Amino acid sequence: MGRIAGTLREKLSVAFAPEELEVEDDSARHAGHAGATPGGESHFNIRIRSAAFAGQSRVTRQRMVYRVLAEELAGPVHALSLTALAPDEAR
Repeated sequence: MGRIAGTLREKLSVAFAPEELEVEDDSARHAGHAGATPGGESHFNIRIRSAAFAGQSRVTRQRMVYRVLAEELAGPVHALSLTALAPDEAR
């Protein structure tokens, strides 16, 4: 796991105490696209399941995560695909 992926994982773990957290560096699939960097760690897929998302809309969940990752989204992370679920949700 790269430095940025580790930072994403750590910040999300602290903020949401997730029961499930997957952080996937998807940068290789985006080589040559806008925002892609030669070293990778610019495009990520995140799947997070946490009680913190219970009763929250999809947009509110995204905003919660984006707030926690604001520094990375303003810098090294160009794109983020996010699935944020409550414990009782499937997908």
